Amino acid sequence: MKRPQKRTCQKRQVDLSLHDFGSALATMSEFPNAEKIKADEIAAVHRHEIKKTIDELAKKGVTPLLVGFLANGDVAAKKYAEWTMKACEADGIRFEVREVDKMELEEALMAANRDDSIHGIMIYYPCFGNAPSFYGGNMDDYLRDTVPVEKDVEGLCYTYRHNLYHNIRYIDTQVSHYKGGINTPTGTKGEKKCLLPCTPLAIIKILEYLKVYDENLPVGNRMHGKNVVVINRSEIVGRPLAALLANDGADVYSIDLNGVYLMRRGKMLEVAETQEELCKKSRIIVTGVPTKDYRLPTEWVQPGTVVINVSHFKNVDEDALMQVPGVKYVPLVGKVTVAMLERNLLRLIQNFHLKE
Repeated sequence: MKRPQKRTCQKRQVDLSLHDFGSALATMSEFPNAEKIKADEIAAVHRHEIKKTIDELAKKGVTPLLVGFLANGDVAAKKYAEWTMKACEADGIRFEVREVDKMELEEALMAANRDDSIHGIMIYYPCFGNAPSFYGGNMDDYLRDTVPVEKDVEGLCYTYRHNLYHNIRYIDTQVSHYKGGINTPTGTKGEKKCLLPCTPLAIIKILEYLKVYDENLPVGNRMHGKNVVVINRSEIVGRPLAALLANDGADVYSIDLNGVYLMRRGKMLEVAETQEELCKKSRIIVTGVPTKDYRLPTEWVQPGTVVINVSHFKNVDEDALMQVPGVKYVPLVGKVTVAMLERNLLRLIQNFHLKE
């Protein structure tokens, strides 16, 4: 009696194996091979338009000038600043790196604010880390708000942050009242677009380039129905990126050491699902973990997923990831970020620095 039962079990195992093999073949036929996307080709699209705008400004006698402040003694930041300067100068933008002692940074910023020849200002953070400010919050937060709207090329000052999180897209929008929640301001629409933080904006442009945004839907809703995982909730990258995607209609799962939240327009909700469950139901995963020890488990990545790494470290096992059918993997975003920095500078000039 036992022998036939054993044969039945073996047959079932063979049937299951054939089923799994068939499923694998179906997946492979449904999705193309995995693809690694270089930031260069995406940045080139924007740099072409940037150069055209710079040429037009030159005809008006305007040469864009960006000043970057280094006050942390970070060798890596200095190298990044020098690389940024080289990229800007290649496109016709003057870029000055000014190294100052952090105790003199506020005074240097105030002087740059008053200098009409300077069109944009950026600061290489962190400068003071979590050191508190006399004015409340910490010193780095205070410095972000010291850069005026007219020169804040990074889009990090209070006004730009407020508008980003409240889904106000024009700096000169006259909001008369809110209807249906904080994300539907009504009133007079302005003409001067707000600036957005460079790296989050770069990721949006990468997703647009990869046709993740649905252009058949209205602007402001082109990520409707999409789940996104962002593994980073910093004030510079992860949180503003999650807000941008949520304001475009996505369900964004924001992950960091302090927990997991679902971000929707104007809302942050705690979720009970595991990181694995969230990654498996999302088709866009952005990793920004600032440590060489972190790796996104490849088995969490489903076929056809877009994976974007914004960390200085590789947050994925590239060899394993490239075996997942249909994956589109962007290992670096720096060149697109610099293009967005240039784009923001030109927007500042157009919004505030051109004489009528």
